[in-house]
Amino acid sequence: MCGLNGVFSVNETSFQLKEKILLMNQAMAHRGPDDEGCWSEGSVALGHRRLSIIDLSADGHQPMLSPDSRYVLIFNGEIYNYRKLRQQFPDYPFRSHSDSEVILAAYERWGKNCLTHLSGMFAFAIWDRREQELFIARDRLGIKPLYFYQHADYLVFASEIRSLLASELVPRKLDQDSLVDYLRYQTVQAPKTIVQGVRMLMPGHYLSASSDSITEGCYWDPVHLTDQIIYDSRKGWKKRIHETLAHAVEEQMVADVPFGAFLSGGIDSSALVGLMSEVATEQVKTFCVTFAEEEFSEARYARIIAKKFKTDHHEIQLSPQDFLNDLPAALSAMDHPSGDGPNTYFISKATKMAGVTMAFSGLGGDELFAGYDIFKRSAQLSQFAWLNAFPQVLRKKIGKGIYNFRPSVASAKVADILELNEIGATQAYPINRQVLMNSQIQKLLHVGKLPDNKVSAAIALFTDQKKFAQMPLLSRISLCEISTYMQNVLLRDTDQMSMANALEVRVPFLDHNLVELVLQIPDAFKYPNTPKQLLVESLGDLLPNEVVNRPKMGFTLPFDQWMKNELKQMSASHIHSLANRSYFNKQSIELVWQRFLNDDNKTTWSRVWYLIVLENWLQKNNIE
Repeated sequence: MCGLNGVFSVNETSFQLKEKILLMNQAMAHRGPDDEGCWSEGSVALGHRRLSIIDLSADGHQPMLSPDSRYVLIFNGEIYNYRKLRQQFPDYPFRSHSDSEVILAAYERWGKNCLTHLSGMFAFAIWDRREQELFIARDRLGIKPLYFYQHADYLVFASEIRSLLASELVPRKLDQDSLVDYLRYQTVQAPKTIVQGVRMLMPGHYLSASSDSITEGCYWDPVHLTDQIIYDSRKGWKKRIHETLAHAVEEQMVADVPFGAFLSGGIDSSALVGLMSEVATEQVKTFCVTFAEEEFSEARYARIIAKKFKTDHHEIQLSPQDFLNDLPAALSAMDHPSGDGPNTYFISKATKMAGVTMAFSGLGGDELFAGYDIFKRSAQLSQFAWLNAFPQVLRKKIGKGIYNFRPSVASAKVADILELNEIGATQAYPINRQVLMNSQIQKLLHVGKLPDNKVSAAIALFTDQKKFAQMPLLSRISLCEISTYMQNVLLRDTDQMSMANALEVRVPFLDHNLVELVLQIPDAFKYPNTPKQLLVESLGDLLPNEVVNRPKMGFTLPFDQWMKNELKQMSASHIHSLANRSYFNKQSIELVWQRFLNDDNKTTWSRVWYLIVLENWLQKNNIE
């Protein structure tokens, strides 16, 4: 796990480009404390920071040249099937035992088609010195990030936005359409970012750049499933799920550093620990963040799993004061503003301090196996298709009546759904996921008509395809979750906050083979009568009943009280500073703050906190 960056230009000398790379490397030193590298020649310069996980020797140094020196590679991530792939190149003169060098061998043989052979989480760039062409690619699910900025004279790219900004080649300007997106969803939907002109390379995509052109292509689309395995029995699906997940876990356990697993005692993390224990050659290390408040702590469920699988279990007890003390560091670690990032920072820091460099996470289990309430709500909404028989004008009046009778976020969402051209689960998804509704956002900004909803735009990429409409309903909601909330909140937060602590996090539930399999499963087998029922049944007796049937819980940090006490001065300062920015309505922003202080139950701390986070990020990165 590492950080990469590069500049491709036709007007700069290699010496000038190297200076840019050194600045970019320095800006993301936290991603790779073990090694640093820089390579430049003519119109291109590449930089790298290394966190050693596989082949800890100097042979894994990057930028890495192929044996004939034609190709130059920089790579962030892990290729889990690299040992198997390596066997396909018996004549390749390998000089290391790293997965990085396997990418070079694969690209030399297959070119861009090497991407279909790679199993893992990755972002990498290869410079072809003979053809003077740059090739950049990102993994199928977008687990590892890659940002880029395209100018008429150059292309600059990196693992983090702060690295792009450090190059001094990217204007520090706010993208105002993305600001609306952030207010809607506490994040910005890819490919755009909060910075004007900075884009993300989309998951499953690649970029080719030469002096003549820059082209983008797609090599993996989850809608176009290749396997098309259809079972007519629940037993068949369960068997294949177990086999595929177990294989993903075993494949991802390859590492040359101490590793373990986050263990909350929930279904997803417990499943991974159980499967790890079945194939591990030594005792599995597990880590659970615990709290003194028993009603919030999941420690007893984690202990049940640790005892069942005889893990080397570590409980890391944290108090609210511990979180409060580390909050400034968590905010500073934020590469892109997010309303939910600090929690991941605290857990990553505690795990790293316990001596682990790589940890498994259960992220992705809820998205694949219908673990969120939105899956049930979507299934229920599909039963109201008869509402489409009523004229849209009438539905709109009914929605306004509901909101006027009982004003709330929930009734506002109902009103917006009734106003849709067509009422359906996927059509309503963007509304269900919104934090602030459009009418609220218009009051906060000096803006007339709001830009189109970016979550709707992301879903439209699927709905334009006939196969998407033919997929099971719950699979369509899974794709909505994967391509928006998971990609732009969960994965982004996990990467930026874990790498801020030099911790690699692996996510076996996002093995692309498992994703492709589960998306084909009919709703009749997957419908969430109980939490992630199909996943639990697929694992047989692996999980004890105490964990399967446990109540849903979680520790809620007292942000509400902090923002009115310990964090009040900082919060007020940031709110007032944000209010004074030209694109905000000062009176409306300050009114939100006052309502929060006055305990208005419609103004929760989370709807204020992400405004504070935004202003903190804008100040720290000097964004105009």
